[in-house]
Amino acid sequence: MLNFATLYTLTVFSLMVLFLFWRPHGINESIPPTISALFIFFAGIVPLSDIFKILGFVSGASITILSTIVMSIVLDSIGFFRWAAFNLVNRANGSGVLLYWYINLLCFLMTMFFNNDGSILITTPIIIQIVTILRLKANQQFPYLLSGALIATASSAPIAVSNLANLIALKIIGLDLNSYVSMMFVPSMLGISTISVLLFYYFSKDIPEIINVLPVSNIDVYDYKASPTILHHPSAEKPHKPHPHHLPHPHHKPRPHPHHPTPPHQLTDKSISPPVPDMSMFKACIVIVALTRAGLFVGTSFGIPMEWIGIFGALLLIGYRWYRKGVGVNDIVKKTPWHIILFAFSIYVVVYSLHNIGLTELIVERLRGPILANHFNACLISGGLLTVMSNLFNNLPSVMIGTLTLTGMGLDIPTLHIAYLATILGADIGSLITPMGTLASLIWMFILKKNGIRISWTKSLKVTIIVIPIGLLVSLLSLYLWAEWLFF
Repeated sequence: MLNFATLYTLTVFSLMVLFLFWRPHGINESIPPTISALFIFFAGIVPLSDIFKILGFVSGASITILSTIVMSIVLDSIGFFRWAAFNLVNRANGSGVLLYWYINLLCFLMTMFFNNDGSILITTPIIIQIVTILRLKANQQFPYLLSGALIATASSAPIAVSNLANLIALKIIGLDLNSYVSMMFVPSMLGISTISVLLFYYFSKDIPEIINVLPVSNIDVYDYKASPTILHHPSAEKPHKPHPHHLPHPHHKPRPHPHHPTPPHQLTDKSISPPVPDMSMFKACIVIVALTRAGLFVGTSFGIPMEWIGIFGALLLIGYRWYRKGVGVNDIVKKTPWHIILFAFSIYVVVYSLHNIGLTELIVERLRGPILANHFNACLISGGLLTVMSNLFNNLPSVMIGTLTLTGMGLDIPTLHIAYLATILGADIGSLITPMGTLASLIWMFILKKNGIRISWTKSLKVTIIVIPIGLLVSLLSLYLWAEWLFF
């Protein structure tokens, strides 16, 4: 029979999840967890001693993630991502298929250099701008938008520093960053590659073989600089007279006297060129970002906290921009999502309350035997459990529950590590079946809606329910074989 503490905690947790996904009136995502955490704390379910323990888990990881977001804001401010969008289209050289692979590669690299949430914030506006410039139809836009989001989010699995949940769980398990990468990189990359290939074949009829060629000196564009993350999508654009240098669209039939109206707010008929980039500054900034990412791994070997390295890299990039451009930190202060620390801390307080009322003990009791049986079971059960939980409750609290469960099973170190890595695959890749599975997916849906692009959960689910389970299974089986072959 449920006691008061159990019933109270489950009610608070359920309401938090409901309001987190509903977000009435567009409230900040940190508000539901914060209010829920206060209710949990004042009810005495999570005492002050646990609060300090959670703060130790969350603070360093949150600061590391924030530092990478700050670096992305600096790169955006110097025009790097806008420049990347135009060059991506031109490098495709009129091939829609090549553009698909370029976009997937861009999303992967952005997550590697920054993190999954930051990658979504960066790449989604770039992809929206690309499909808008090319004037693709809705069914032709969908493959680029969805594949970009899925690859950007799944790409947080190969290295732990690309995902807040991964970093926090890593500290709890006691697995160092270099060991994580050596065991996880190959299996997760096989899963991500499988997803990318499956998406390509799924969308083979919708990806245009030929797209417009957009000369750098003569492109109709949105004013991306004025609104880097919110673009107005021309949903009802009529056929237009193609530029002489443009390749004909395979489904476009020019009319004798077409009318080309200006879409709302931003698009103009002027032929304008993107700003000429300061390549020396671009290169220097990329070197700083790359060295910072490398420093996270090197520093770990010497016991240097990751957040110190992340802060140093962000400050170095900000200082370099100020030296070259004379730009201060106002945009950093305004655009950095400082609430991430509050969000992570609050949601873990609520999840820790589930641990305190015995949820993890219940899972331990049911699954300890099968997981201890062999590493194959440990992979499939742990990955499957986190996949289900993430798609129902979001992966951030699910990873915490899964990690606390594993640490409570009394597993031997090899089994603990392989089960933990399987939970990460479930949380980073398996969670992509539904949009509620990750915060990055919710951010993606929100950006699309703001730009007038309507992609329903049902439409997304029809694709992910086929593709994601296969990619997850490939990753889990690869993890088992890879770990057994080289480590155990």
